[in-house]
Amino acid sequence: MKSKIITAVVALVIVVLMGMGYQSAARHHGHEPEGEVDVKELIFDHLGDAYGWEVPFNHSVRIPLPIIVWGQDGLHCFMSNRITGGETYDGFKISTSEKYHGKVVQVLADGSEYRPWDFSITKNVAGIAIAALLVILMIIALKRWYARNGLKAPRGFKGALEFIIGFVYTDTIRPILGKHAPKYAPYLMTAFFFILTMNLLGLIVIFPGGANLTGNIAVTMVLALLTFLITNLSGTREYWKEIFWPDVPLMLKFPAPIMPLVELLGIFTKPMALMIRLFANMMSGHMVVIVLVSLIFVFTSQFSVGVGAGTSLISVAFTLFMLLLDTLISFIQAYVFTLLSAIFISMALVEPHAHEAK
Repeated sequence: MKSKIITAVVALVIVVLMGMGYQSAARHHGHEPEGEVDVKELIFDHLGDAYGWEVPFNHSVRIPLPIIVWGQDGLHCFMSNRITGGETYDGFKISTSEKYHGKVVQVLADGSEYRPWDFSITKNVAGIAIAALLVILMIIALKRWYARNGLKAPRGFKGALEFIIGFVYTDTIRPILGKHAPKYAPYLMTAFFFILTMNLLGLIVIFPGGANLTGNIAVTMVLALLTFLITNLSGTREYWKEIFWPDVPLMLKFPAPIMPLVELLGIFTKPMALMIRLFANMMSGHMVVIVLVSLIFVFTSQFSVGVGAGTSLISVAFTLFMLLLDTLISFIQAYVFTLLSAIFISMALVEPHAHEAK
């Protein structure tokens, strides 16, 4: 009973922090609570990348991050707090124009904007580094436990970590890949824990969470590209034979290569499915939570404080439900990505059919 009460209080605090962050975001964009709230701008501001890390209680104050750009006059390095308030520093500013909105630009002598090569440590880049560091620390902690205690089963967090590893490897990767499992398990297990950590960090509204990592299609594209490269670089001769000369009637291969084109297209649709599935599920979950919280301020600005207070009860209840659902989805999507990657790799390791081998 006590644990349930603590969980409910923690969840309520999370929602309140989110609400305060979104309300201050409305002020930051020039919308007071009694005025009209631009929900669309509010949503994309929180889901997009940024050159600083927002502070929940004051959206206009951000934790600065390094800005590294190569402009027309060479390399420039400075902290983002020098330009995030609309200022210009060393000829650089964050553009408000439609073409380069939200990006660092260099202001030239004639007043025009030039987009430099941007190598800045943005919120998403820092979030990826934090997620990778957390995964490394978790695995090192489990390794040290076994080094000190042998085969004694760990408890607590380490025990949960061991259970997840056993489930993903023993019940998923090994049955699919068979004798090849030890070779590809390091990549698949790393992908699983890396995606899971990024998903869970995205549900936390304060530093080091809050970065919408797997809801960024560039991040999911790189993950899918890694699976694509491993799959096709590991492909056997039989795998490529089934693509360019599949076991179908000759009329489907020559003179019109219908089936080879379909099989070749399948090489690229598999990683596309991985990329879009992970991106769409995590992005939609974050968006629903933000919209539910934003309803409080929309109803308050459009009607009255009383209506907003009544709406907040329903909004908080649905937001708590969505946060719990997003936590479950975080595990499911990490598992699905790992499962499909293992299946795609196993399909590339196909051996000659029994009658051909004979």
